[in-house]
Amino acid sequence: QTQLVESGGGLVQPGGSLRLSCAASEFTLDYYDVGWFRQAPGKEREVVSCTNKGGGFQYYADSVKGRFTISRDDAKNTVYLQMESLKPEDTGVYYCAAQVTRVQQMCSIFAQRYGFWGQGTQVTVSS
Repeated sequence: QTQLVESGGGLVQPGGSLRLSCAASEFTLDYYDVGWFRQAPGKEREVVSCTNKGGGFQYYADSVKGRFTISRDDAKNTVYLQMESLKPEDTGVYYCAAQVTRVQQMCSIFAQRYGFWGQGTQVTVSS
């Protein structure tokens, strides 16, 4: 009963780019806030970006601001994370998460607020 599936991770050199996809199944994503989180070895899971229901609000962690872009295509039940100018410190497992909401408000930066999670996709930035 997997409901969120991430894809697009891989090995890239510093300065490279990747586009991650998060595909939802068995529910309509336009009713959900969606976030991207990552976890590096030995570190806590941290928010990377999120977008609210309807896509009107976006949040980016300071460490990725200006380099990453979150977008959503509700018709395809898919959310994307375009990552540019990747750095070694961007290495980690990237997860997408979704939380149903009735209102259009800022998405949460706290992982505990999200009820649905994907299995993660590995991103490795190394020369």
